[in-house]
Amino acid sequence: MTTTDTPDSTGTNASTDTPGTSDSTGTTAPTGTRHAPAPAARTLSAARTLATTARVLRQLRHDPRSIALMLLVPCVMLVLLRYVFDGSSRTFDSIGASLLGIFPLITMFLVTSIATLRERTSGTLERLLAMPLGKGDLIAGYALAFGLVAVVQSLLATGLAVWALGLDVVGSAWLLLLVALLDALLGTALGLFVSAFAASEFQAVQFMPAVIFPQLLLCGLFAPRSSMHPVLEAVSDVLPMSYAVDGMNQVLRHPDITGDFVRDAVIVAGCAVLVLGLGAATLRRRTA
Repeated sequence: MTTTDTPDSTGTNASTDTPGTSDSTGTTAPTGTRHAPAPAARTLSAARTLATTARVLRQLRHDPRSIALMLLVPCVMLVLLRYVFDGSSRTFDSIGASLLGIFPLITMFLVTSIATLRERTSGTLERLLAMPLGKGDLIAGYALAFGLVAVVQSLLATGLAVWALGLDVVGSAWLLLLVALLDALLGTALGLFVSAFAASEFQAVQFMPAVIFPQLLLCGLFAPRSSMHPVLEAVSDVLPMSYAVDGMNQVLRHPDITGDFVRDAVIVAGCAVLVLGLGAATLRRRTA
C-alpha cells in the first residue's frame, strides 16, 4: 500500500490511502466492499425449481390440515351437494359440473395464499431472495408444488363425481378433469399473487370476498350470463371463472370437443400464466 503525507489546515500531516476508502470509524476498507452487490439474476433453472418444489412439498407433508382442506373438502362438498338434491338428479347434473371446477379453485386459492404468506412473514422468502435464486425459480417451484397437489385434488373430485355420485356428462370425463385441473391451477396462481398484498393470514382470508365472490356471482352458476344487466355481463366476460364454468358446461352438453371448449380452456390457462407472472413481479426483498 502506498501512503503519501499531505499537510492539512492545521499544519499536521494527514495520510491518504490511495487503494482504499475510510469509513466514519476511521477504518480502511478495500474499494468496492462497503456494500455487497445483490445476487445476480439468473435464468430459470430446472434444478433450482425442482429444489423449491421439493421443499414446499415437504412442508405440506407436515401440515395435515392444509392437505385435508385441499384434498378432502371439495369431495365432501360434492357429496353434500349430491344429497341436497337427492330427489332431483337433473339439478345435480346441471350444477355439479360447474361446482366441480369452482370448489378446487376456491380451496387452492385459500391454501396457497395462506401458505405463501406464512413463508413471507416468517422470513423464508426473504432469505431465499437473498440467495442467487431467480424469482422465476421461486414462483415456478411454488406453482409446480401446488400444481401437483391440484392434480391429485382434481382426480379425486372428478372420479368421485362421475363414478361414485353419478354425475351424468355427455362429453369425456377426461375433459372434465382437464378443466378442473386448470381451475385449481388458476386458484393457485391467484393465491400466490394476493399473498403479496396481505400482512397477516387474516388479511389473506379477507381477499376471498374481493377476488372470489364477485366471480362466483357473475360466472353463470346462478343465472345465465346473457340474462344479466349489460354492465354485469361485460364484467363477467373478463373474469376467468366465467370461462371455467362455461368449459364445464361444454363437457356436460357436448360429446365432442367444441371450439368454445378450446377457447375456455385457453383463457383459463392463459389467466393462470398471467397471474403467475404478476406474482413473480411481487417477489422482492423487504429489507435493504
